[in-house]
Amino acid sequence: MEDWEKGTIAISFVDEALHGMRQRNMNTETLLIQAGISPRLLTAPHARIAAANYGRLWYLISHAMDDEFFGMDSHPMKVGSFHLLCRSVLHSATLGKALMRALDFLRLVLDDMHGTLSAQDGLARIALQERKGPQRMFAYATFLMIVHGIGSWLIGRRIPLLAADFRCDEPLASADYKIRFCEQARFNQDQTGIAFDASYLALPVIQNQRSLPAFLREAPGNLLVKYSSHDSLAAIIRRHLRQTPLHEWSDFDTLARQHHSAASTLRRKLHQEGQSYQSIKDNLRRDLAINYLSGSAKSIEEIAVSLGFADPSAFHRAFKKWTGSSPGELRKKIPVAA
Repeated sequence: MEDWEKGTIAISFVDEALHGMRQRNMNTETLLIQAGISPRLLTAPHARIAAANYGRLWYLISHAMDDEFFGMDSHPMKVGSFHLLCRSVLHSATLGKALMRALDFLRLVLDDMHGTLSAQDGLARIALQERKGPQRMFAYATFLMIVHGIGSWLIGRRIPLLAADFRCDEPLASADYKIRFCEQARFNQDQTGIAFDASYLALPVIQNQRSLPAFLREAPGNLLVKYSSHDSLAAIIRRHLRQTPLHEWSDFDTLARQHHSAASTLRRKLHQEGQSYQSIKDNLRRDLAINYLSGSAKSIEEIAVSLGFADPSAFHRAFKKWTGSSPGELRKKIPVAA
């Protein structure tokens, strides 16, 4: 399984993705079931789903609407547009030229929103211009994830973002957006845009026609998590834990020594990111549990043991604290993959 598929997505992202279908009185329940997402989860504000299920939902919605921008623009971004976009930038010499082509392409396809690329004082910025005033956070995020995701794929690594501003109220799932863009994400700003080191614009495009099909198989649904921030301390610790058997997870003092840091310094740096070692461990266990429940035939007792819980009741209590529902309730709502 690709690493991006191991993550989980807040249920509010599902709700946002379905907004355009609801406005058109289209049937959303069938698509949710086809994606392996129970419609009942939409009533559980703390629920999360496996990233792979969310990727399938993106595909199903875009084909049902014939719009890869989910009806968020006056002009539909017809199915196949993303494929053509990727092909149009593939032969660019550098990232900067590819981003310019991508933004030009999207300006031709969409009417209500377009982006501009500028570079000044060592900082590159993609800023969004709007024809109809402030948009929903999901519209801003979808546009920027497409551009940033394609750009990151083209150079073979994530473009680290130094800033992300959004011209809208802070959304319910702001923590997920900060993980996707950067910890410094700000809301209720005068203009929407992202910024990164301008030196990245000169990097060569390394992808080609042979690597394109593999990218297109999962995109754009995977872009929400595939190119999430990997630079934060919390992300580094999460990757370390994911590669370590649960029974070998270290205590905080040992973790600090492994990172050549004093425990107080490490704790302060995590606090600045709005994280704690316990929250990182809990979130990783939560994601693993949701993926087990939605994508395997393991019993709840087996899942509890594999996640390091002494008994199923402790797992039940922890899972309900994390998601607002018990493991059994969630499993009833989510079809198990065949």
